[in-house]
Amino acid sequence: MDKNNVIGLILIFMCLMAYTFLNQKSPEEIAELKRVQDSINLAEQPKVELDQPADASTAQVPAPNITELSDSAKQVALGSKFGIFAAAGAGTEEEHVLENSLMKVTFTNKGGKIKEVELKQYHKMLTDSAKTVLKLFEDQKNKFDYIFPVAGVGKIRSGDLYFNATKNSNSVTFRADAGGGRYFEQKYTLNPENYELDYDIQFVGLGGALASDANSIELHWVNNLDKLERSTYYERIYSSTYFKPADDDPSYCSCTSDGEQDADNEPVSWISNSNQFFNASLMTEDKPFASAFMTTKMLTDKDDDLKILDSKIQIPFGQTASEAFNMKMYIGPNEYERLALYENELQEIIPFGRSFFGTINRWIIRPLFMTLKGYIGNMGIVILVLTFLLKLVLYPFYYKMLYSQSKMAALKPRLTKMKEKFKDDQQAQQMESMKMYREYGVNPMGGCLPIFMQMPIWIALYRFFPASIEFRQQSFLWAPDLSTYDAFFNIPEIPMIGSHISLFTLLWAATTVLYTYYNTKHMDFSGQPAAMKYMQYLMPIMFMGFFNSYASGLTAYLFFSNLINIGQTLITKKFIIDHDKIKLELEENKKKPKKKSGFAQRMQDMMEEQKKKQAQIEAQAKAKKKKKKK
Repeated sequence: MDKNNVIGLILIFMCLMAYTFLNQKSPEEIAELKRVQDSINLAEQPKVELDQPADASTAQVPAPNITELSDSAKQVALGSKFGIFAAAGAGTEEEHVLENSLMKVTFTNKGGKIKEVELKQYHKMLTDSAKTVLKLFEDQKNKFDYIFPVAGVGKIRSGDLYFNATKNSNSVTFRADAGGGRYFEQKYTLNPENYELDYDIQFVGLGGALASDANSIELHWVNNLDKLERSTYYERIYSSTYFKPADDDPSYCSCTSDGEQDADNEPVSWISNSNQFFNASLMTEDKPFASAFMTTKMLTDKDDDLKILDSKIQIPFGQTASEAFNMKMYIGPNEYERLALYENELQEIIPFGRSFFGTINRWIIRPLFMTLKGYIGNMGIVILVLTFLLKLVLYPFYYKMLYSQSKMAALKPRLTKMKEKFKDDQQAQQMESMKMYREYGVNPMGGCLPIFMQMPIWIALYRFFPASIEFRQQSFLWAPDLSTYDAFFNIPEIPMIGSHISLFTLLWAATTVLYTYYNTKHMDFSGQPAAMKYMQYLMPIMFMGFFNSYASGLTAYLFFSNLINIGQTLITKKFIIDHDKIKLELEENKKKPKKKSGFAQRMQDMMEEQKKKQAQIEAQAKAKKKKKKK
C-alpha cells in the first residue's frame, strides 16, 4: 500500500469519527426513544380476543400507560392500538344530561353511550321503608359497544373511545374522529313527555377503512338487570330478552333458566331487555337489523344482579362513503297502551301469556281493568268491583250449581236409608245410588260447571297481576304494593312458606275452608274414601305456601271471590231457592217414565258384571274354606 492510500484511509476514519461524535444523542433523547420502542412492543403483543376471558399469561401483561408518554410517543401507541381511531383513543370522561318530566338520561362521552336513566315517577320496591330512585342502565358492567374491524389493527370497541360531544336543548351528538374527515357518530334526541329517544348513527368515510369483508358492524349490548322488586323470585322469571324477527311473531329467551336465541341471519325489527315491569328496547326504523344472537344467564339471590342479558346485534354496513342507520330507544315502564302505539308488537314483551289465557288477559281482563280504573282511583277497589262483575256474569251458572246441591241435599235422607240397607255391599250401594239419581232426576256432577267456567279466569289472573305495572306502587288496606306480596308480619324462615305471612293469603285460605265446610254439609261421602273428604280442607292450607309470596292483587281477588261466593250461597239458598218445591220436583221426576241412556245402560251392565264376578270369587273362597275344614 503506497503513501497516498494510507493517507486516504486515515482521512476516511477521521471523518467517520467526527460524524459519529456530531450525531451522538443526549441521554434524554435515548430515554425518549426507549419509551417509544417499549410502547410499540406492548401494542404489538398478541391481543386478547374480545369477549373472551384473559388467561393467566395475558392477565400479567400491563397495558401501556399512555398518559406518561410524550405527544409523539402517544400518537405511535394510540395508532398501534386504535388504528384510524387513534385521535379518539385518549381523552377525559364527561357527562351530559337530557331530561323531560318523565325521565333523566345521563350520557358519557366514553363510548358515546347512556350511563344511567332515572325514571322520575317510579322507585325501587325492595322494602316498605327503603324506597330509592329507580334507575336503569346504571350498572358499570353494562356494555353498549360497536365493534369495528379495523384493518391492520383488529377489533376496536367504541366503548374504549372518547367521543367529541355537542349538546343542544333536547339532543346530544357524539362523534369519534377517524382522521381525514372520517368519523363515527351517535345522536340521541329525547322526545318530550315520553320515554323515547330517537337514536341515529352515521358511518362517514369508513367505507374501505374497515376490513374489506365487513358487511355488518356488531353492536354488543350487555345488560346486568338490577333487582327492583321485593319478590326476587317472580321478578327473575318475568324478566328476559325479547326480539321480533322482521317477518315473524315476537319471541324470547327462556325466562326460567339460562337460554339463547339465534335469529339465524334473518332480519330483526327490535330487541328488548325486559325486567318484570320495565324495559329497554332498541327498535329499527327504515330497515331492520341484519341479524342477532341473544343469551340470558340466570343469577342467584346471593348475586347483586338479577340476570345478565347479552345481545350481539348486526348493523348493516355497505362499505360506502357515508351511511346512516336510524333507530328508536324506549326505556321505561311496561305500559301496554304506550308500547302498542309503536305498532310493531312491542307490547308482547308484557308476560300475559302466549296461550288462550294470554288472549283472555289482553282482550277481556285488561280492558275491563282499564275501564274501571278510569272511574275508580284505587286499584284495590277496582279489583273488588271487577270480582263482583265477574260473579254477576257467572251467577246463572252458579245458581244451577246451588240448585243441584239443594236437590242432592233433599235426596240425601233417601240415600242414607238405602246405604243402611246395603251397608255390607259397596257395589250394591253404587248401583242403587246411580239408580236413585236417575229415578229422581238428580245429576251429582251438576255443581261442577261453574268451577270449570271460572278456571280460565283464575289461570289468566295468575299471569295478569304480576305482569301489570298498573298495580305496582298501588297500596290497598295493609298491602303497600298490589304487584307483590303483603308481608303483614314477619316470621322465622319456614320451608315452602318463607319468612313472612301474607294476610290476604291467610284470609283466602280461612274463607276457603269455611266455604268448603258449608257447601259439603249436605253432600254424601259415604261411598268415597275418608281422605277425599279431608283433602278439600287440606288443599287451601297447602296452597298457602304457593300464594304467600305471590302478588297480593291476586290473593285479594281470591279473598273477595270467596266472600261473594259465601254471600251468594247464603242469599240464594235461604231466599231464592224453594226447597219444598224441590221435594215436589223429585217426587214428580220419580213418577215419570225413564228412558235409560246408552252410557247409563253400559255403566249398569258393567257394575252388574262386576257384582257377578265378585259373587263368584266369594263363593269360591267359601268353598275352599269348607274343603279345608273337612
